[in-house]
Amino acid sequence: MTKFDEATRAVRVDETTYDVHLDPGYAVGGPLNGGYLLAVLLRAVVDASPHEHPVTTSAQFLRVAPPGPARVRLEPLKSGRTVTMTRATLLQDDVPLIETLVTTATLNDVAPDWSDGPSATMPPIEECFRPPVPDPGSGMTLNERMELAFDPPTAGWLDGRPTGRPEARAYFRLAEGREPDPYVLAMAVDCLPPVVFSAGARGWAPTVDLTWHLRALPAPGWLTLLGSGRLIGDGWFDEEVEVWDSAGRLVAQSRQLARVGRG
Repeated sequence: MTKFDEATRAVRVDETTYDVHLDPGYAVGGPLNGGYLLAVLLRAVVDASPHEHPVTTSAQFLRVAPPGPARVRLEPLKSGRTVTMTRATLLQDDVPLIETLVTTATLNDVAPDWSDGPSATMPPIEECFRPPVPDPGSGMTLNERMELAFDPPTAGWLDGRPTGRPEARAYFRLAEGREPDPYVLAMAVDCLPPVVFSAGARGWAPTVDLTWHLRALPAPGWLTLLGSGRLIGDGWFDEEVEVWDSAGRLVAQSRQLARVGRG
């Protein structure tokens, strides 16, 4: 079992309850990464479903989730031959942290009937920028669990040269070499720095709402993450992420609404 598999493991208590342990190795300066938390929650949902894949997840982030023991509570809504719909809640000490609606189905590994191309072109990975691992005291433990290789202009904010546009683009993979699957994709859609950093903002930018779709089962190898935003205003911003696999297929899409960082 890999570190990621262990960190996202869900242990069945009964038909609608699973015990989980939130791993401190997936923190972003203190709070745990939202995509990692969704991967944990989806382990329970899929285990309880007759279908194999979480094709769409809509999440409301109610509170910051600290590391430690937690529980996933499921409420089946509808189940049929094609899809199953479930309400799933991540709780600690009976306090809800994340509320989700999840639709599971079984995807086949087939070529798409039609597909648009990526919204941006990435340079070869050897020409991309790989930031150093943050100081252990920073609380950015997530960076030790993954590798990101940035399209250089979208990482200019790191040394005071933001592009002035809400954007982020990078190649992504888990540091331990584990190949991507739907649970890795759940984390990948939320692993880029907030796109507002490239527009000049800084500070923790908490996600309020995130919806992501699993579009295909990913091929082995690096994933390409293309992030962009449409509007920043009144303390809010949106972020859309496309995830493309090494075979050039669109495998995941997400959109989130978040608060502009403070500090």
